[in-house]
Amino acid sequence: MKAAVYERYGPPEVVTIKEVAKPTITDNEILIRVRATTVSSGDWRLRSLSVPFGLGLICRLMFGFFGPKKPILGSELAGDIEAVGKNVTKFKIGDAVFAFPGIGLGAHAEYRAMPADGAVALKPTNLSYEQAAALCFGGTTALDFLKTKGSIRRGETVLIIGASGTVGSAAVQIAKRFGADVTGVCGTANVDLVRSIGADSVIDYTKTDFTTNGERYDIILVAAGAMSFLRCKGSLNENGRLLLVVAGLPEMLQIPWASLTSTIKVVAGPAAESIADVDFIKGMAETGAFAPVIDRHYPLARIAEAHAYVDAGHKKGSVVITL
Repeated sequence: MKAAVYERYGPPEVVTIKEVAKPTITDNEILIRVRATTVSSGDWRLRSLSVPFGLGLICRLMFGFFGPKKPILGSELAGDIEAVGKNVTKFKIGDAVFAFPGIGLGAHAEYRAMPADGAVALKPTNLSYEQAAALCFGGTTALDFLKTKGSIRRGETVLIIGASGTVGSAAVQIAKRFGADVTGVCGTANVDLVRSIGADSVIDYTKTDFTTNGERYDIILVAAGAMSFLRCKGSLNENGRLLLVVAGLPEMLQIPWASLTSTIKVVAGPAAESIADVDFIKGMAETGAFAPVIDRHYPLARIAEAHAYVDAGHKKGSVVITL
C-alpha cells in the first residue's frame, strides 16, 4: 500500500510517498480502507519536533530519540471497512466509519488496522468522508478541555483564543452546545468564519487586546500560541479556569503559582483520548451541532505541500488529505 513516510525529523520535504506492507488484522480488529485523513498541528510538531519549550526531550523519548519510531503520521481518518476479524460483531465489511488512532498515528496511508472496540464509529450519514476525517483531533481535544478539565456549565462566559483553528473552531461549537456565551479571538480575515460557527462575539486581535476591554470570563481556552497566567488573570472571574491546550514548561510552572495566589485554576497538558468523547462528537455532528471547518484539500501525493501549509501557521480549521 502507499503511505506518507518520514524517517527523520525535519521540514515538510522529509515526508515522502512509499510502498509499505499492508496491515494484517487480528481476530478483534478491523481493516479500514482510508478515504480521507488530515495533517494536523500535532503532525507538524512530531515531524519537525517543534514542541513547546522544555518538552523536546520528553517528545524524543516518547516518539523516537534519533528518528521517529512511528514513521507514518496521521491521528484521524475516515474510510470503509475492508475486513473484520472473526470475533468482531460491532462492524461489518462495507461499513463507512471514522476513527481516531490518536497518538497511535498511522492514518496517512491507504489502510489502517484498528481494534473494533477502539475509537471507531460509523460515519454520520450527513457528513462526507472528508468532513468525518476532521471530526476527532479538534473535537475531542476541545471537548476534553472544556467538559472534563474545565467543567463548563450552562450560562458561563467563555473566551476562545485561536478560534479559527482546528481546536478553536471546535471549541466554539462545543461551548455553545453546553449553553455558554462564547467570544472568539482571531485575526481580521477569520472574523466572519468564527461568527458563522456560533460565536456570540468576536474579537479581532489585530485591533483589540482582550485584556484591556474590561470583560471577564469564566473560562479562557487558549487553543493557539502561548498565553501566561499573569496576562489572563485580570480577564478571569473568581474561580475562573485558564485552559492551555498547547503549553510548554514555563506555562506548566504557572499552575502551582496560580493555585497559591488566586482562586483561578490553570490547566495544561495533553488531552485525554476517550472513546466516549468520539461518540459524543459523532452525536453532535449527526444533529448538526458540530461541523468541522475545512480549509484545504490535498491528494496523498501532495501531502508534503499540506505539511508546508500547516507549517505556515495560518490555516483555518483542518487540512484534509484525500486518498
